[in-house]
Amino acid sequence: MDRLILQKAASYCAYQERTQDEVKLRLKKWNVWGDEADEIIAELIAMNYLSEERFAKTYAGGKFRIKNWGRMKIRQELSRRGLSKYSIESGMKEIGDVDYVANLKQLLEKKKVALEKTETNQLILKQKLARYALAKGYESELVWKLLEEV
Repeated sequence: MDRLILQKAASYCAYQERTQDEVKLRLKKWNVWGDEADEIIAELIAMNYLSEERFAKTYAGGKFRIKNWGRMKIRQELSRRGLSKYSIESGMKEIGDVDYVANLKQLLEKKKVALEKTETNQLILKQKLARYALAKGYESELVWKLLEEV
């Protein structure tokens, strides 16, 4: 195993959390594949530079707090990145139920204020708010329940 490549891969992982797939792609760019790539990934995991569970927690928490994404969208993105069910569930635990509902409520109220400037029909306004929240990845039952309150 090439120590220089391992060092480069370690600094690549140290910069921000990565998935194994991202590291594999980077190793391919450096012309490393097959058993050697698997060996490097195993070494990175052993050295604690690479952890899919840690990636899932960071990703889920960040997308929820910064981009206001819902659980469905976050879960879908994590599985698209090839993470295990265990890692995904671990990441989803980063989002508390109380914060989740409060975040959606705040999101809907903010969007409602923006939409009320142009939309006077309450039914259409409600539909637009629901579509917005669903696109963000929130569950439809929760969205409609909160729309009654907003």
